[in-house]
Amino acid sequence: LQLVESGGGLVQPGGSLRLSCSASGFTLYYHAIGWFRQAPGKEREGVSCISSSVGSTYYADFVKGRFTISRDNAKNTVYLQMNSLEAEDTAVYYCAAGRFNVCSGYVRPDRYVYWGQGTQVTVSS
Repeated sequence: LQLVESGGGLVQPGGSLRLSCSASGFTLYYHAIGWFRQAPGKEREGVSCISSSVGSTYYADFVKGRFTISRDNAKNTVYLQMNSLEAEDTAVYYCAAGRFNVCSGYVRPDRYVYWGQGTQVTVSS
């Protein structure tokens, strides 16, 4: 059972990246999927979440209006489209599969059962 993030990299302020979270060994459809990030010296923080089935979405205030989470059930993949990136967005980004199919309490790491290894996002000129 594995989650793998991809799509990170170096981007200039104002630029965009799309992160992908793919699963092997299980189906993402039955789980709420969350994105977290952790910057050096800071705690891991919840960024966004998408519920299963209905696909309700939730965003932290600091990314609202800039990031969009979506899922492609046929590809067993969840995406995080990140636009208007800022230096403060620099972090390792993780996706996680929830213990439940809803995003209640999505910023709490203990709500998730599987985690990816993370992908580095660096926003710098």
